[in-house]
Amino acid sequence: MAWKIEKFVKKFPVLNNPILVEGLPGIGNVGKVAVDFVIAESKTVKICRFFSHGLPNSVFVNEESLIELPTIELYYKKMGKGKRDLLLLAGDIQPTNEESSYEFCETVIGMCRQMKCREIITLGGIGLSTISKTPKVYCTGNSKEIVRKYTDGTGASPKLYGVVGPIVGVSGLLVGLAERQKISGIAMLAETLAHPMYLGIRGAKEIIKVLDRKLKLGVDVKKLERDIKDMESDIMKGGELEKASRKMKSFTKKETSYIG
Repeated sequence: MAWKIEKFVKKFPVLNNPILVEGLPGIGNVGKVAVDFVIAESKTVKICRFFSHGLPNSVFVNEESLIELPTIELYYKKMGKGKRDLLLLAGDIQPTNEESSYEFCETVIGMCRQMKCREIITLGGIGLSTISKTPKVYCTGNSKEIVRKYTDGTGASPKLYGVVGPIVGVSGLLVGLAERQKISGIAMLAETLAHPMYLGIRGAKEIIKVLDRKLKLGVDVKKLERDIKDMESDIMKGGELEKASRKMKSFTKKETSYIG
């Protein structure tokens, strides 16, 4: 099941020792919210779009009541002198089955190697039964060195064993398969509410804070704070997670051209 790649640049950019940060939909959409926010708040350039028959057999209806195919896209961000550049993998969906997920991850890792990317960070959520005011961030990786790098001095915990079971999907596979290509990989997972209508913006904020301490993202985390207050206000007023979720999905779509 081949993956088609639609390029938006003539050739791959020349980047300074880049790091790939992946944020596709998952529990609470924590990773998606985090990466979409970085893209929306940064000067990024779209490199390509991925397509395969291994994607979900569904489409979205946009605000103009027209059909849109779901997308997965890769961006890059130049971080400036002396800093490592970023590759940002974002999208509306994930591959639907094991085979397509493996093939997608191998495709992404192959592109990383072409752009001399030697480090991958994947983002996701850990589902809880209640909303945590200050979600914890946990890290696991394909080496002790990479875990130590992102937990020392960041507040993230390396003690993930026993907290979650298998890490399913791209967030787990990318890190596991990267090791075979001698690419360092780490998965950052933030606590969030395990509810299908809930967007884990609070968990995304905590992940962004961890990333910012190490990568100096240059984004306004306070903006996410305001979004969290708006969402929680909606929940308190109406007791409706669906209403708050729609509001935040509208924000995400407006800022990033994605549908949450």
